[in-house]
Amino acid sequence: MPVALPEQHTDQATDTAPLWHVVLHNDDDHTYDYVIDMLVKLFSHPIERAFQCACEVDSAGRSIVETTSKERAELKQEQIHAYGPDHRIPRCSGSMTATIETAR
Repeated sequence: MPVALPEQHTDQATDTAPLWHVVLHNDDDHTYDYVIDMLVKLFSHPIERAFQCACEVDSAGRSIVETTSKERAELKQEQIHAYGPDHRIPRCSGSMTATIETAR
């Protein structure tokens, strides 16, 4: 006669990796069109969301443009830094600045 074994339950708490914000910082060398184009291309934001971020970065000095894993946040930060200058402003010499920070 087979012996019934007690059912085993594992109550292991699964640790999830912390989320990170990609933060875009304001400057005077990039237009709203540049910010919108960049966010649509790099983050696939709808134009409305990209416009909201452009307004926020202009008025508040920064905007969280994505919350994601650390690896993806680092990639997106690099992509922002590599996006290049805003051709609409002759004095613009490079990309916008972005940082990453832990989401709390």
